[in-house]
Amino acid sequence: MIKTVDLTRKYGEMFAIRNIELELDEGDLFGFIGPNGAGKTTTMRILATLLNPSWGEAYVCGYSIYTKPKEIRRLVGYMPDFFGVYDDMKVIEYLEFFAAAYRIRGPHRRKRCDEMLEIVDLDFKRDAYANTLSRGQTQRLGLARVLLHDPQVLLLDEPLSGLDPRARIEMRGLLRRLGGMGKTIIVSSHILPEMADVCNKVGIIDRGVISVNATVADVMKQVRQRTLIQIEVDGDAEFAARLLADHPLVESVDAASGRIAATLRDGVTDYADLATTLIGGGCRLRYFGEESVDLETAFMTLTRGLGQKI
Repeated sequence: MIKTVDLTRKYGEMFAIRNIELELDEGDLFGFIGPNGAGKTTTMRILATLLNPSWGEAYVCGYSIYTKPKEIRRLVGYMPDFFGVYDDMKVIEYLEFFAAAYRIRGPHRRKRCDEMLEIVDLDFKRDAYANTLSRGQTQRLGLARVLLHDPQVLLLDEPLSGLDPRARIEMRGLLRRLGGMGKTIIVSSHILPEMADVCNKVGIIDRGVISVNATVADVMKQVRQRTLIQIEVDGDAEFAARLLADHPLVESVDAASGRIAATLRDGVTDYADLATTLIGGGCRLRYFGEESVDLETAFMTLTRGLGQKI
């Protein structure tokens, strides 16, 4: 659906983006992570055919940004970070105006606008004036606007920026729903945890260069090669640690803090027998679980020393 090759944009001697290589398939939800000014918006504007690269190539739905920009625009919905709304228009009028621009005519136009309001959970505001909406509601209205022509690709630049916690949760849920509809989505953000439970692929960009570009599962795998089990027992933790240290699945055990941390051998994923061993040895378990690695920790580990300040 989206492929870039050596995509580069220069302003004088400064590189906005350099040698960007992306490949996204249908249904991918790609979290584009980086600080302000890292090159996220430049990349998305090039993919939306609003900006030409200095060199390199990009394909959207099989079309080149150089030779088929009109075809790409019919297939792409681009929502910038900040966009204006017309003060004297109601929400439904605002959508109908843009639906007319997309050449959606007749009774289908009103039906399509109503459907989009329902998708973004904004139908209760259909007769409110657009300039009276909250920041979160305005973002959802913008998303409804870019969905009007049923694009296959969505380019969403900082859609969670400036939202309160509740609005962020609602927007993340909406992004998951859109991903479930088979649309290919690029979502930019400068806050890592926002993308952790939404995206299946993530990339980190800083100073115009992508340093990490992988599936979420691969990122986690790179960070932690072995499974770590955290255990708490009633009674003698040292005795429980000795039981685990003799187990063939365990590589090392640390019980210095009172809570036992057991690192499993490379490739071990089934560790149910450890609990059986502890219980059989007379230990009463208070806690037994795998330590999780969140996306933020993963990226901080992978980008250590590269200068990123996310």
